[in-house]
Amino acid sequence: MIFDQEFETLPREGLEAIQVRRLRAVAERLYHTVPFYKKHFDEAGVRPESIKSLEDLKRLPFTEKQHLRDNYPFGMFATPMDQVVRIHVSSGTTGKPTVVGYTKGDINTWSELMARTVSAAGCGPGDIVHNAYGYGLFTGGLGFHYGAERVGAAVIPISGGQTQRQLMVMSDFGPTILTCTPSYALYLAEAAGDAGMDFKSFKFKAGIFGAEPWSEEMRQDIEAKMGLKAMDIYGLSEMIGPGVSVECIEAQSGLHVFEDHFLPEIIDPDTGENLAPGEVGELVFTTLTKEAFPLIRYRTRDITTLRYEPCVCGRTLARMGKIMGRSDDMLIIRGVNVFPSQVEAVLMDVKGVEPHYLLVVAREKQLDTLEVQVEVNEAIFTDEVKGLQSLENDIHKRIKDMLGVSAKVRLVEPKSIQRSQGKAQRVIDKRNL
Repeated sequence: MIFDQEFETLPREGLEAIQVRRLRAVAERLYHTVPFYKKHFDEAGVRPESIKSLEDLKRLPFTEKQHLRDNYPFGMFATPMDQVVRIHVSSGTTGKPTVVGYTKGDINTWSELMARTVSAAGCGPGDIVHNAYGYGLFTGGLGFHYGAERVGAAVIPISGGQTQRQLMVMSDFGPTILTCTPSYALYLAEAAGDAGMDFKSFKFKAGIFGAEPWSEEMRQDIEAKMGLKAMDIYGLSEMIGPGVSVECIEAQSGLHVFEDHFLPEIIDPDTGENLAPGEVGELVFTTLTKEAFPLIRYRTRDITTLRYEPCVCGRTLARMGKIMGRSDDMLIIRGVNVFPSQVEAVLMDVKGVEPHYLLVVAREKQLDTLEVQVEVNEAIFTDEVKGLQSLENDIHKRIKDMLGVSAKVRLVEPKSIQRSQGKAQRVIDKRNL
C-alpha cells in the first residue's frame, strides 16, 4: 500500500531534480541562520550557491555527533525558539543527549512520513495499532502514533513495559499491527507462552520493528513465533525520528528511503569517500525539508548498503540494506571486525538455540577474547553434558568459519539472559579501551 503515489514512485530523474532544488535551499538557509554551518562551509571553501547538481554534495563538509554536542542544547537550530513547538532528545548512552527541535511544519512532515511508513506495512483504516514504543523524550512512540492516526487506523498508545498488561490488551482489543523493538517482540512471544497463551492466536497481521539492528534470521524467528509479517524500520532522532526508511510488506527486501526528504549516501568510514551502490559503508544523510533542525551530510555511523533498482511494490526509492552494526561501536577482535548481528545470524541458524545472547569481550595478557553466551531451549538444557559440549563445539566452529575469529561459547539456561523492553544490550566490553 503506497501512501504518497506521487513522490514514492517518481522516476529517478524527477526525484533527483527535487533533491537538488531542496539541497540548495537548505544549504543556503543553514549558511545564513546557523553560525556553526557558516564557519563549517567557509573552512571547507564552499558556498551554497555553488551547488549545481547532486555531484556537488560531496564538496560539502560532514556533520558529526560531536558537532551537535558542542552546540548543545539549541545552537544547531535554524529557526527562532518561538517557532519551535516540540523538543525531543536522542537515546545516546554517552555524554549529553542530542537535542532535536520541531516546528509545526516539521510535525506535519513527520506525520506524513510515518503515514508512508505504516502504509508500507499494510496499515490503513480499520487497523488497530498496538504501539509499544516508548512515549516521552524519545521519538519512537509519538512518531508511530502520528502515522497510524494519519492513515485512519486506531492507536493503542500502550508504550513499553507492563508486559502482562500488554498481553491482556492484545487478547481483548484484537490489534492488527504491532510496533516495538524486535527484542521486545520476542520477549512478548515468550511471555505469552509462559502465560499459557499462543501469540499466533492474536489478530496481528504485521509488525514494524526497529531501534536496534536485527538479522534476517531473527525476522524468521519472530514470524514463526508470532504469526505475522515482520518489517524493519530505520530512523534516528537527528533526522526526524522513525520515518526515514521502512521495508514494504510486498517484498521485505531492503528499506525504502524517503529520498524526497532525506538524501542518502554511503561512504568509506575511514576516508570519507563516496562508495558505489551495493558497497558496504557508513550511511550519511542530508535533511531536505526539516525546518527547525536541518543537517548537512550527517554521519550516522550505521553500516549498510544502498541500491537503486525499483521494487516490486512500485516504489522507485533507494533501498537500504539491514543495518549491520555501527562504525563506532563495531567490535574489533584480534584485528577482525565483528558486528553483533553477524554473530546473531550464526546463532539463529543453530537448532535448539534461543534468540537471546550476550557477547562478552575481555583482554587477557594483551589478547582480546570473545565469549558468546547463548540460551538454549529446555529440551537441550536437560540433555546430557556430552550433547551440550557437542553443541558448543558446533557453534564455535560456525562462528570461526563465518567470521574468522575464535570465540568461547557458553550455553546458558533458558531465560537467564536479562530481557529488554527497549533496545537490547548485546555487548559487554571489559577491555577498558
